[in-house]
Amino acid sequence: MRNEGGASSPFSGARVRVADASARVTTFELFFDLVYVFAFTQVSRLMADTHSGLGILQALVVLALLWWTWVSYGWLANQAPADQGVMQIGMSVAMIAIFVAALTIPEAYDDLPGGWHGPLVLALAYTLVRLVHITLYLIAAGEDAGLRRQILLTQAVAMAPASVALIAGALVGGPAQTWIWLGAFLYDAALTYFSSRGGGGWRLHSPAHWAERHGLIVILALGESIVAVGVGVAREPIDWPITVGVAFAVTLSILLWWAYFARISDAGEHALNQRTDAARVVLARDAYTYVHFLIVAGVILAALGIEEAMAHVGETEPFGWFGAAALASGLATYAAATAIFGRLADLPWPVIRIIAALVLAASVPVLAAVAAIWAIVIVVGMLAVMLVLEGAVGSRASAGDG
Repeated sequence: MRNEGGASSPFSGARVRVADASARVTTFELFFDLVYVFAFTQVSRLMADTHSGLGILQALVVLALLWWTWVSYGWLANQAPADQGVMQIGMSVAMIAIFVAALTIPEAYDDLPGGWHGPLVLALAYTLVRLVHITLYLIAAGEDAGLRRQILLTQAVAMAPASVALIAGALVGGPAQTWIWLGAFLYDAALTYFSSRGGGGWRLHSPAHWAERHGLIVILALGESIVAVGVGVAREPIDWPITVGVAFAVTLSILLWWAYFARISDAGEHALNQRTDAARVVLARDAYTYVHFLIVAGVILAALGIEEAMAHVGETEPFGWFGAAALASGLATYAAATAIFGRLADLPWPVIRIIAALVLAASVPVLAAVAAIWAIVIVVGMLAVMLVLEGAVGSRASAGDG
């Protein structure tokens, strides 16, 4: 990628090695992601404990804030490998702050008696993570004046006002906090997007690193769906309903893995390699920074539905609207988001996947009316049919091209 000249950066004394096109994900980045494993679990717990539509919205706002920190460091690590001294030190500080933020998630909207004010601690920890990020990014930018300008512009118009709003929302508390935090995230996401028109001054050096990095966060989210299977029945004596439920629930996670990694993930990396400079940055921003949030959110929401189903897997009563809505909407979001990602990655319009997303969204009343085990069986069948039909269409298209 190009490197614009300009005046010396105040951070030039702490130069780091710039990533090249062959860069891959470092082991320190994998280590960094471990705090998000715990954070995702905490988000799921918040959803389950509140057991309401508002609670799910609140948890998704927290998930969005966590995602914004994770993806920010993804851009940073593509600029300069994370296994360098100053990068490791800064990202270590960020790891601690993210873990503290994750600890406060259960009291993100309802401060517990004693100790510090939970919502404020979360907002301050989030702000610290972002401040560390901008410092490291300016160091990593080195003498690239265009990148330095973009970093400062985005932080000034997007991050700073959003962080102030998060702190204000935490202090205000009550019902208004949810909407202030939601507005703060949407403002940050929107202003970041518009301040990066045409790719802005951002750089994307290694498509392989970028695609691998996002594949790994999808794996972590899928791990939460596996954990959800066990959480629902961990304290119950093993029996046939649990065994059958586990078999179908794990199969569901496998199908989600297949829908992403076996069908579309390679297309994303290929599309990035086919583009250069600003066009590559735009694709990375749209298909990964924004669309992959929906992919991860869909998995986390579906995991809530899986946990609810497994908690009632041996019962014959109807599954109920809460669990059914979480399971169906999560899977529908995942299917729709992966369809959008595939299209952005130059694949033909995935009509079958779009239809599957619509059918999944419409299946809530059916899932709510049947027993929990049958709800899992139904969605497994729907995803399996989607993947089989996609495979058949793909095989015919390949035969026609040949």
